[in-house]
Amino acid sequence: SDLVAVTGVAGPSGGSPDKPVGTVWLAWATQDNVICHRERFEGDRQAVRLASVRQAIDGLLALSQQSLV
Repeated sequence: SDLVAVTGVAGPSGGSPDKPVGTVWLAWATQDNVICHRERFEGDRQAVRLASVRQAIDGLLALSQQSLV
């Protein structure tokens, strides 16, 4: 089964010059592959969290479509 992991700095505090608020790392894993991706989302804490969830789901959908081909 496919897996997803998300971590990052949603804010409003906790950011740094190297990892500003809105920096999110996402990873998707299948039995055969791992894909990691860094994003930088804009907005407040709620907006960053929502964008992160959407990106995570979009990645899972893309993986599932690849496995159907």
